[in-house]
Amino acid sequence: MKKIIIILLLSGLFLSCKKTYQVIMPDTSSWDLFKTPVALPLIQITRSAMEGVYDIPEGKDIFGELVAIKWSYVINNGDTTFHISGFFGKDIAYFICEGKQLNGSILMNGYWRKMVSTETGIMRLTIDPTDGASVLLTAAPLITSGSITINGKFGNGQEEPQIPITLKYKRPLNKSPAPFQIAAHRSGGRTSDLLPVSENSVAMILKTQEFGSTGVEIDIRFTRDGVPILFHDNTLNLRVIQKCGLVGPIENYTYEQLSTFVRLTHGEKIPTLREALNAVVYQTSLSFVWLDTKYTSSIKPVQALQKEFIQKAAAQGRGLDIVIGLPGKDQFNQFLALPDYTTTPALCELSIEDVEKINAKIWAPRFTEGTQNDKVAVVHAQGRRAFVWTVDVPEFITRFVNEGHFDGILSNFPSCVAFNYYVHE
Repeated sequence: MKKIIIILLLSGLFLSCKKTYQVIMPDTSSWDLFKTPVALPLIQITRSAMEGVYDIPEGKDIFGELVAIKWSYVINNGDTTFHISGFFGKDIAYFICEGKQLNGSILMNGYWRKMVSTETGIMRLTIDPTDGASVLLTAAPLITSGSITINGKFGNGQEEPQIPITLKYKRPLNKSPAPFQIAAHRSGGRTSDLLPVSENSVAMILKTQEFGSTGVEIDIRFTRDGVPILFHDNTLNLRVIQKCGLVGPIENYTYEQLSTFVRLTHGEKIPTLREALNAVVYQTSLSFVWLDTKYTSSIKPVQALQKEFIQKAAAQGRGLDIVIGLPGKDQFNQFLALPDYTTTPALCELSIEDVEKINAKIWAPRFTEGTQNDKVAVVHAQGRRAFVWTVDVPEFITRFVNEGHFDGILSNFPSCVAFNYYVHE
Protein backbone atom coordinates (compact mmCIF):
# COMPACT_ATOMS: atom_id res chain seq x y z
CA MET A 1 0.00 0.00 0.00
CA LYS A 2 2.82 2.41 0.90
CA LYS A 3 4.42 1.79 -2.50
CA ILE A 4 1.14 2.53 -4.29
CA ILE A 5 0.70 5.79 -2.37
CA ILE A 6 4.23 6.91 -3.32
CA ILE A 7 3.55 6.14 -7.00
CA LEU A 8 0.30 8.11 -6.89
CA LEU A 9 2.03 11.07 -5.24
CA LEU A 10 4.79 11.05 -7.84
CA SER A 11 2.24 10.80 -10.63
CA GLY A 12 0.36 13.77 -9.24
CA LEU A 13 3.58 15.78 -8.99
CA PHE A 14 4.47 14.94 -12.59
CA LEU A 15 1.05 15.89 -13.87
CA SER A 16 1.03 19.13 -11.91
CA CYS A 17 4.39 20.10 -13.44
CA LYS A 18 3.49 19.02 -16.97
CA LYS A 19 3.39 22.02 -19.27
CA THR A 20 0.16 22.58 -21.17
CA TYR A 21 0.67 23.88 -24.68
CA GLN A 22 -1.95 25.96 -26.42
CA VAL A 23 -2.27 28.37 -29.30
CA ILE A 24 -4.27 31.49 -28.52
CA MET A 25 -5.56 32.78 -31.84
CA PRO A 26 -4.94 36.53 -32.12
CA ASP A 27 -7.79 39.00 -32.36
CA THR A 28 -7.45 40.57 -35.80
CA SER A 29 -10.31 43.09 -35.48
CA SER A 30 -8.27 46.11 -34.38
CA TRP A 31 -7.28 47.36 -37.88
CA ASP A 32 -9.71 50.29 -38.25
CA LEU A 33 -8.73 50.92 -41.88
CA PHE A 34 -9.84 47.40 -42.82
CA LYS A 35 -13.20 47.85 -41.07
CA THR A 36 -14.16 51.12 -42.76
CA PRO A 37 -17.55 50.87 -44.56
CA VAL A 38 -16.06 52.03 -47.88
CA ALA A 39 -13.63 49.07 -47.97
CA LEU A 40 -15.20 46.72 -50.55
CA PRO A 41 -14.88 42.97 -51.20
CA LEU A 42 -12.54 41.86 -53.97
CA ILE A 43 -14.10 40.49 -57.15
CA GLN A 44 -13.36 37.00 -58.46
CA ILE A 45 -11.07 38.08 -61.30
CA THR A 46 -8.88 40.02 -58.85
CA ARG A 47 -8.69 37.12 -56.44
CA SER A 48 -7.72 34.69 -59.20
CA ALA A 49 -5.04 37.03 -60.55
CA MET A 50 -3.46 37.35 -57.10
CA GLU A 51 -2.85 33.60 -56.79
CA GLY A 52 0.69 32.46 -57.47
CA VAL A 53 4.15 31.70 -56.15
CA TYR A 54 5.85 34.71 -54.53
CA ASP A 55 9.45 35.39 -53.53
CA ILE A 56 10.01 36.67 -49.98
CA PRO A 57 12.69 39.38 -50.18
CA GLU A 58 11.97 40.47 -46.61
CA GLY A 59 10.93 37.97 -43.94
CA LYS A 60 12.63 34.89 -45.44
CA ASP A 61 14.53 34.28 -42.19
CA ILE A 62 11.19 33.59 -40.50
CA PHE A 63 9.13 32.02 -43.30
CA GLY A 64 11.54 30.77 -45.96
CA GLU A 65 12.23 31.96 -49.50
CA LEU A 66 8.88 31.25 -51.19
CA VAL A 67 5.17 31.40 -50.44
CA ALA A 68 2.28 29.92 -52.44
CA ILE A 69 -0.83 32.11 -52.31
CA LYS A 70 -4.34 30.80 -52.97
CA TRP A 71 -7.94 31.82 -52.29
CA SER A 72 -10.76 29.71 -50.84
CA TYR A 73 -14.32 30.28 -49.72
CA VAL A 74 -16.92 28.97 -47.29
CA ILE A 75 -20.68 29.52 -47.19
CA ASN A 76 -22.41 30.15 -43.87
CA ASN A 77 -26.11 31.00 -43.61
CA GLY A 78 -26.14 31.95 -47.27
CA ASP A 79 -23.19 34.34 -46.96
CA THR A 80 -19.94 33.58 -48.79
CA THR A 81 -16.66 34.48 -47.08
CA PHE A 82 -13.39 34.43 -49.04
CA HIS A 83 -9.98 33.90 -47.46
CA ILE A 84 -6.52 34.24 -48.96
CA SER A 85 -3.99 31.75 -47.64
CA GLY A 86 -0.23 31.80 -47.96
CA PHE A 87 1.70 28.54 -47.55
CA PHE A 88 5.32 29.07 -46.56
CA GLY A 89 8.29 26.77 -47.04
CA LYS A 90 9.63 26.93 -43.49
CA ASP A 91 8.29 25.36 -40.27
CA ILE A 92 4.95 24.41 -41.88
CA ALA A 93 3.91 28.04 -41.58
CA TYR A 94 0.96 29.73 -43.22
CA PHE A 95 -1.14 32.89 -43.10
CA ILE A 96 -4.89 33.25 -43.49
CA CYS A 97 -6.43 36.64 -44.28
CA GLU A 98 -9.57 38.29 -45.58
CA GLY A 99 -9.16 40.77 -48.42
CA LYS A 100 -10.71 44.10 -49.39
CA GLN A 101 -10.08 47.02 -51.74
CA LEU A 102 -9.88 50.60 -50.52
CA ASN A 103 -8.99 53.73 -52.50
CA GLY A 104 -7.25 51.73 -55.20
CA SER A 105 -5.26 49.58 -52.77
CA ILE A 106 -5.78 45.97 -51.70
CA LEU A 107 -5.77 45.21 -47.97
CA MET A 108 -5.39 41.78 -46.35
CA ASN A 109 -6.01 41.25 -42.65
CA GLY A 110 -5.57 38.03 -40.66
CA TYR A 111 -3.07 35.89 -38.80
CA TRP A 112 -0.02 33.69 -39.32
CA ARG A 113 0.85 30.40 -37.62
CA LYS A 114 3.76 27.95 -37.40
CA MET A 115 2.64 24.34 -37.01
CA VAL A 116 5.96 23.24 -35.49
CA SER A 117 5.40 25.47 -32.44
CA THR A 118 2.79 27.61 -30.72
CA GLU A 119 3.96 30.73 -32.60
CA THR A 120 1.22 32.84 -34.13
CA GLY A 121 0.30 36.49 -34.53
CA ILE A 122 -1.51 39.17 -36.49
CA MET A 123 -0.57 39.76 -40.14
CA ARG A 124 -1.55 42.81 -42.22
CA LEU A 125 -0.66 43.06 -45.89
CA THR A 126 -1.15 45.76 -48.53
CA ILE A 127 -0.82 46.05 -52.29
CA ASP A 128 -0.57 49.72 -53.24
CA PRO A 129 -1.72 50.98 -56.67
CA THR A 130 1.88 51.34 -57.86
CA ASP A 131 2.77 47.85 -56.59
CA GLY A 132 0.19 46.06 -58.72
CA ALA A 133 -3.22 46.89 -57.25
CA SER A 134 -4.07 49.16 -60.18
CA VAL A 135 -3.58 46.19 -62.51
CA LEU A 136 -5.28 43.62 -60.26
CA LEU A 137 -8.39 45.78 -59.95
CA THR A 138 -8.93 46.03 -63.71
CA ALA A 139 -11.37 43.91 -65.70
CA ALA A 140 -8.55 41.86 -67.29
CA PRO A 141 -5.42 41.80 -65.11
CA LEU A 142 -2.20 40.89 -66.91
CA ILE A 143 0.23 39.56 -64.32
CA THR A 144 3.91 38.95 -65.00
CA SER A 145 6.92 38.16 -62.84
CA GLY A 146 7.60 41.06 -60.47
CA SER A 147 4.37 42.89 -61.31
CA ILE A 148 2.86 42.47 -57.81
CA THR A 149 4.55 43.46 -54.57
CA ILE A 150 2.82 42.79 -51.28
CA ASN A 151 4.14 44.76 -48.32
CA GLY A 152 3.07 44.27 -44.77
CA LYS A 153 3.86 43.65 -41.14
CA PHE A 154 3.31 40.85 -38.68
CA GLY A 155 3.55 40.51 -34.93
CA ASN A 156 3.76 37.90 -32.20
CA GLY A 157 0.66 36.96 -30.27
CA GLN A 158 -1.72 39.86 -29.77
CA GLU A 159 0.91 42.60 -30.21
CA GLU A 160 0.46 45.14 -32.98
CA PRO A 161 2.32 44.04 -36.15
CA GLN A 162 5.76 45.66 -36.36
CA ILE A 163 7.98 43.16 -38.23
CA PRO A 164 8.13 43.90 -41.97
CA ILE A 165 7.46 41.32 -44.67
CA THR A 166 7.56 41.67 -48.46
CA LEU A 167 6.21 39.23 -51.04
CA LYS A 168 6.92 39.62 -54.77
CA TYR A 169 5.03 37.73 -57.49
CA LYS A 170 7.22 35.16 -59.26
CA ARG A 171 5.06 32.77 -61.30
CA PRO A 172 1.66 31.03 -61.44
CA LEU A 173 0.81 28.15 -59.13
CA ASN A 174 1.67 24.68 -60.35
CA LYS A 175 -1.54 22.84 -61.28
CA SER A 176 -0.16 19.74 -62.95
CA PRO A 177 -1.00 16.92 -62.82
CA ALA A 178 -4.63 17.81 -62.32
CA PRO A 179 -6.68 17.07 -60.39
CA PHE A 180 -4.10 16.50 -57.64
CA GLN A 181 -5.74 16.01 -54.26
CA ILE A 182 -4.38 17.63 -51.12
CA ALA A 183 -6.36 15.48 -48.70
CA ALA A 184 -6.58 16.56 -45.06
CA HIS A 185 -6.45 13.83 -42.42
CA ARG A 186 -9.36 13.87 -39.93
CA SER A 187 -11.00 16.59 -42.07
CA GLY A 188 -8.19 19.12 -41.58
CA GLY A 189 -5.67 17.99 -38.99
CA ARG A 190 -5.41 16.57 -35.49
CA THR A 191 -6.82 18.28 -32.43
CA SER A 192 -3.41 17.63 -30.83
CA ASP A 193 -1.81 19.98 -33.38
CA LEU A 194 -3.45 22.90 -31.55
CA LEU A 195 -5.74 23.95 -34.38
CA PRO A 196 -8.55 26.41 -33.61
CA VAL A 197 -11.28 23.81 -34.28
CA SER A 198 -11.60 20.10 -33.47
CA GLU A 199 -10.68 17.20 -35.73
CA ASN A 200 -13.57 15.44 -37.51
CA SER A 201 -15.94 18.33 -36.84
CA VAL A 202 -18.14 20.31 -39.19
CA ALA A 203 -16.19 23.40 -38.11
CA MET A 204 -12.99 21.75 -39.36
CA ILE A 205 -14.60 20.83 -42.67
CA LEU A 206 -15.54 24.49 -43.12
CA LYS A 207 -12.01 25.64 -42.29
CA THR A 208 -9.88 23.01 -44.00
CA GLN A 209 -9.60 24.76 -47.36
CA GLU A 210 -7.89 27.67 -45.62
CA PHE A 211 -5.15 25.16 -44.73
CA GLY A 212 -4.72 24.25 -48.42
CA SER A 213 -6.97 21.18 -48.57
CA THR A 214 -8.79 20.21 -51.75
CA GLY A 215 -10.29 17.12 -50.12
CA VAL A 216 -10.83 15.53 -46.72
CA GLU A 217 -10.53 12.15 -45.06
CA ILE A 218 -13.11 11.60 -42.32
CA ASP A 219 -13.40 8.70 -39.87
CA ILE A 220 -16.70 6.81 -39.69
CA ARG A 221 -18.05 4.91 -36.68
CA PHE A 222 -21.56 3.91 -35.61
CA THR A 223 -23.49 4.74 -32.47
CA ARG A 224 -25.34 2.05 -30.53
CA ASP A 225 -28.56 2.94 -32.38
CA GLY A 226 -26.91 2.74 -35.81
CA VAL A 227 -26.17 6.39 -36.64
CA PRO A 228 -22.96 6.88 -38.66
CA ILE A 229 -20.84 9.60 -37.02
CA LEU A 230 -17.36 11.12 -37.36
CA PHE A 231 -14.90 9.96 -34.70
CA HIS A 232 -11.37 8.63 -35.01
CA ASP A 233 -10.50 6.89 -31.74
CA ASN A 234 -11.83 3.58 -30.45
CA THR A 235 -13.00 5.15 -27.21
CA LEU A 236 -14.16 8.44 -25.77
CA ASN A 237 -11.06 10.08 -24.30
CA LEU A 238 -9.68 13.46 -23.32
CA ARG A 239 -7.45 13.63 -26.39
CA VAL A 240 -10.45 14.66 -28.47
CA ILE A 241 -13.34 15.48 -26.11
CA GLN A 242 -13.99 17.63 -23.07
CA LYS A 243 -14.40 15.90 -19.72
CA CYS A 244 -17.99 14.64 -19.52
CA GLY A 245 -18.10 11.45 -17.47
CA LEU A 246 -18.70 9.12 -20.43
CA VAL A 247 -15.96 6.58 -21.07
CA GLY A 248 -15.38 3.50 -23.17
CA PRO A 249 -16.19 2.60 -26.79
CA ILE A 250 -18.26 5.17 -28.64
CA GLU A 251 -20.42 2.32 -29.95
CA ASN A 252 -21.78 1.88 -26.39
CA TYR A 253 -23.80 5.08 -26.62
CA THR A 254 -26.78 6.26 -28.63
CA TYR A 255 -26.52 9.32 -30.80
CA GLU A 256 -28.84 11.21 -28.43
CA GLN A 257 -26.55 10.45 -25.49
CA LEU A 258 -23.46 11.59 -27.40
CA SER A 259 -25.22 14.70 -28.70
CA THR A 260 -26.44 15.62 -25.22
CA PHE A 261 -23.37 14.95 -23.09
CA VAL A 262 -20.26 14.96 -25.31
CA ARG A 263 -18.45 17.94 -26.75
CA LEU A 264 -15.26 17.89 -28.80
CA THR A 265 -12.21 19.78 -27.54
CA HIS A 266 -13.35 23.14 -28.90
CA GLY A 267 -17.00 22.68 -27.91
CA GLU A 268 -18.44 21.20 -31.10
CA LYS A 269 -20.84 18.27 -31.15
CA ILE A 270 -19.76 14.98 -32.69
CA PRO A 271 -21.28 15.31 -36.18
CA THR A 272 -23.25 12.71 -38.06
CA LEU A 273 -21.95 11.63 -41.45
CA ARG A 274 -24.99 13.27 -42.99
CA GLU A 275 -24.14 16.62 -41.37
CA ALA A 276 -20.55 16.34 -42.57
CA LEU A 277 -21.44 15.54 -46.19
CA ASN A 278 -24.08 18.25 -46.19
CA ALA A 279 -21.41 20.78 -45.18
CA VAL A 280 -19.05 19.55 -47.91
CA VAL A 281 -21.67 19.78 -50.66
CA TYR A 282 -23.42 23.01 -49.74
CA GLN A 283 -20.80 25.08 -47.92
CA THR A 284 -17.40 24.33 -49.52
CA SER A 285 -15.73 23.76 -52.88
CA LEU A 286 -13.97 20.57 -51.73
CA SER A 287 -13.72 18.03 -54.55
CA PHE A 288 -12.88 14.82 -52.69
CA VAL A 289 -14.11 12.94 -49.61
CA TRP A 290 -12.49 9.78 -48.24
CA LEU A 291 -14.86 7.91 -45.92
CA ASP A 292 -12.46 5.96 -43.71
CA THR A 293 -14.43 3.04 -42.25
CA LYS A 294 -13.28 2.54 -38.66
CA TYR A 295 -15.77 -0.26 -38.02
CA THR A 296 -16.24 -3.83 -39.30
CA SER A 297 -20.01 -4.16 -39.76
CA SER A 298 -22.11 -3.59 -42.89
CA ILE A 299 -21.01 -0.97 -45.42
CA LYS A 300 -24.59 -0.48 -46.68
CA PRO A 301 -25.57 2.54 -44.51
CA VAL A 302 -22.43 4.41 -45.57
CA GLN A 303 -22.95 3.41 -49.20
CA ALA A 304 -26.50 4.81 -49.10
CA LEU A 305 -25.27 8.20 -47.89
CA GLN A 306 -22.44 8.11 -50.44
CA LYS A 307 -24.93 7.63 -53.29
CA GLU A 308 -27.27 10.31 -51.93
CA PHE A 309 -24.61 13.00 -51.66
CA ILE A 310 -22.93 12.17 -54.96
CA GLN A 311 -26.33 12.87 -56.53
CA LYS A 312 -26.78 16.05 -54.49
CA ALA A 313 -23.36 17.31 -55.55
CA ALA A 314 -24.15 16.59 -59.20
CA ALA A 315 -27.40 18.52 -58.86
CA GLN A 316 -25.32 21.49 -57.65
CA GLY A 317 -23.03 21.17 -60.65
CA ARG A 318 -20.25 20.02 -58.35
CA GLY A 319 -17.44 17.68 -59.38
CA LEU A 320 -17.22 15.78 -56.09
CA ASP A 321 -15.72 12.33 -55.58
CA ILE A 322 -16.87 10.45 -52.46
CA VAL A 323 -15.09 7.15 -51.95
CA ILE A 324 -15.48 4.48 -49.29
CA GLY A 325 -12.11 3.74 -47.70
CA LEU A 326 -11.17 0.13 -47.01
CA PRO A 327 -8.21 -0.04 -44.59
CA GLY A 328 -8.28 -3.75 -43.80
CA LYS A 329 -9.56 -7.19 -44.78
CA ASP A 330 -12.63 -6.95 -42.53
CA GLN A 331 -13.85 -3.83 -44.29
CA PHE A 332 -12.81 -5.30 -47.64
CA ASN A 333 -14.97 -8.39 -47.07
CA GLN A 334 -17.92 -6.26 -45.98
CA PHE A 335 -17.52 -4.28 -49.20
CA LEU A 336 -17.55 -7.51 -51.23
CA ALA A 337 -20.93 -8.31 -49.67
CA LEU A 338 -22.50 -5.33 -51.44
CA PRO A 339 -24.44 -6.49 -54.52
CA ASP A 340 -23.11 -3.56 -56.57
CA TYR A 341 -19.60 -3.31 -55.13
CA THR A 342 -17.90 -3.11 -58.53
CA THR A 343 -19.70 0.15 -59.32
CA THR A 344 -19.41 1.68 -55.84
CA PRO A 345 -16.55 4.23 -55.68
CA ALA A 346 -13.93 2.89 -53.27
CA LEU A 347 -10.39 3.49 -52.07
CA CYS A 348 -8.46 0.37 -51.10
CA GLU A 349 -5.36 0.37 -48.90
CA LEU A 350 -4.55 -3.29 -49.60
CA SER A 351 -2.80 -4.88 -52.60
CA ILE A 352 -3.24 -3.91 -56.22
CA GLU A 353 -4.84 -7.34 -56.72
CA ASP A 354 -7.47 -6.42 -54.13
CA VAL A 355 -7.98 -3.08 -55.86
CA GLU A 356 -8.63 -4.93 -59.13
CA LYS A 357 -10.96 -7.44 -57.48
CA ILE A 358 -13.41 -4.78 -56.28
CA ASN A 359 -12.74 -2.34 -59.14
CA ALA A 360 -11.69 0.38 -56.67
CA LYS A 361 -11.13 3.84 -58.11
CA ILE A 362 -8.08 4.50 -55.92
CA TRP A 363 -5.18 2.48 -54.55
CA ALA A 364 -3.77 3.99 -51.34
CA PRO A 365 -0.58 2.48 -49.91
CA ARG A 366 1.15 3.67 -46.74
CA PHE A 367 4.01 6.17 -47.16
CA THR A 368 6.53 3.80 -45.55
CA GLU A 369 6.54 1.77 -48.77
CA GLY A 370 8.13 4.69 -50.64
CA THR A 371 7.16 6.31 -53.93
CA GLN A 372 6.53 2.95 -55.67
CA ASN A 373 6.41 4.62 -59.08
CA ASP A 374 6.41 1.24 -60.84
CA LYS A 375 3.24 0.14 -59.06
CA VAL A 376 1.64 3.56 -59.47
CA ALA A 377 2.26 3.21 -63.21
CA VAL A 378 0.38 -0.11 -63.18
CA VAL A 379 -2.57 1.51 -61.41
CA HIS A 380 -2.57 4.43 -63.85
CA ALA A 381 -2.52 2.04 -66.80
CA GLN A 382 -5.74 0.54 -65.41
CA GLY A 383 -7.41 3.96 -65.36
CA ARG A 384 -7.22 4.26 -61.58
CA ARG A 385 -5.60 6.77 -59.25
CA ALA A 386 -3.06 6.31 -56.46
CA PHE A 387 -2.89 8.22 -53.17
CA VAL A 388 -0.33 7.91 -50.38
CA TRP A 389 -1.01 8.22 -46.62
CA THR A 390 -0.36 9.66 -44.01
CA VAL A 391 2.63 11.88 -44.87
CA ASP A 392 3.49 14.48 -42.21
CA VAL A 393 7.29 14.88 -42.24
CA PRO A 394 8.08 17.90 -44.48
CA GLU A 395 11.09 16.18 -46.09
CA PHE A 396 8.92 13.19 -47.01
CA ILE A 397 6.17 15.44 -48.39
CA THR A 398 8.75 17.18 -50.58
CA ARG A 399 10.04 13.83 -51.82
CA PHE A 400 6.60 12.45 -52.68
CA VAL A 401 5.65 15.64 -54.55
CA ASN A 402 8.95 15.99 -56.43
CA GLU A 403 9.80 12.35 -57.09
CA GLY A 404 6.53 10.44 -56.81
CA HIS A 405 3.71 10.03 -59.31
CA PHE A 406 0.83 9.85 -56.85
CA ASP A 407 -2.43 11.66 -57.60
CA GLY A 408 -2.94 12.77 -54.01
CA ILE A 409 -1.34 12.94 -50.58
CA LEU A 410 -3.12 12.49 -47.26
CA SER A 411 -1.59 14.57 -44.47
CA ASN A 412 -2.28 16.19 -41.11
CA PHE A 413 -0.42 19.20 -42.54
CA PRO A 414 -2.22 20.06 -45.81
CA SER A 415 -0.54 23.48 -45.82
CA CYS A 416 2.84 21.76 -46.19
CA VAL A 417 1.56 19.61 -49.06
CA ALA A 418 0.01 22.71 -50.64
CA PHE A 419 3.32 24.59 -50.50
CA ASN A 420 5.29 21.76 -52.07
CA TYR A 421 2.71 21.05 -54.74
CA TYR A 422 2.05 24.65 -55.79
CA VAL A 423 5.73 25.69 -55.96
CA HIS A 424 6.79 22.50 -57.80
CA GLU A 425 8.17 23.18 -61.28
